[in-house]
Amino acid sequence: QIRLVESGGGLVKSGGSLKLSCAASGDTFSIASRGWYRQPEGKLRELVAVVTSDGNTNYADSVEGRFTISTDNAKNMVYLEMSNLRPEDSGVFFCRFEALRVGLYEYWGQGTQVTVTS
Repeated sequence: QIRLVESGGGLVKSGGSLKLSCAASGDTFSIASRGWYRQPEGKLRELVAVVTSDGNTNYADSVEGRFTISTDNAKNMVYLEMSNLRPEDSGVFFCRFEALRVGLYEYWGQGTQVTVTS
């Protein structure tokens, strides 16, 4: 089992910056990918950024160049640095780990709210 706890969300004005953190604990081995997802109010959860175990990153087109995902594997941390935030970036941000067990298992945090005002 892997426990994920996000932090760093909040209220920010358009153009501002935030840094989200995700702390992982438990059976944090054989992690295939670490990612951030966003769920705007009333909408489906969507991928924001992901980093695979070999260091490849993938970003949603809407955040490319503004958001950066990074990890500190020694501390079991994942970060999402967000800059030049826009109101449409608002939503609940979730951390997700994909772990290789007997098959791939996914683990989610409880989410942290980000609200960007215009």
